[in-house]
Amino acid sequence: MEKEKLQKIQMIYGYAVCLVTVITFLISVTSMVYALMDLTDPINAHRTYGKDVPSLASYNNYKIDIIKSLDPKHDLDLDDTTLKSMYESAKEDAIAKVKHNAYRTIIVNSLLLLICIVLFTTHFIWMRKISKKAT
Repeated sequence: MEKEKLQKIQMIYGYAVCLVTVITFLISVTSMVYALMDLTDPINAHRTYGKDVPSLASYNNYKIDIIKSLDPKHDLDLDDTTLKSMYESAKEDAIAKVKHNAYRTIIVNSLLLLICIVLFTTHFIWMRKISKKAT
């Protein structure tokens, strides 16, 4: 009687671990797909919202946003060369941030997928051994 109860507890635990690993696996794969998509087009993956954040969609959008944000009291002379270099710097920074986040997501989720595969495999094999002993 005690042995049957122990086997039931072991089976519940084993199947619970398998279920959790499958769910974690699916979530991690989804997250990795998003990260891979961000890597293919990092400038469109970059999202910063706010009234003071200039758009990086194009140089002209950036220029308009910068001109609108300037305080008329300041005597800043921003020629096209300066604005273009500011735009390129902001764009490179945005791309670098998106790439860093995407690579971090891919690495973390790859490790998580590996852990899920190991946990699922070991528990599934263990569950098969327990079910063979029960019969």
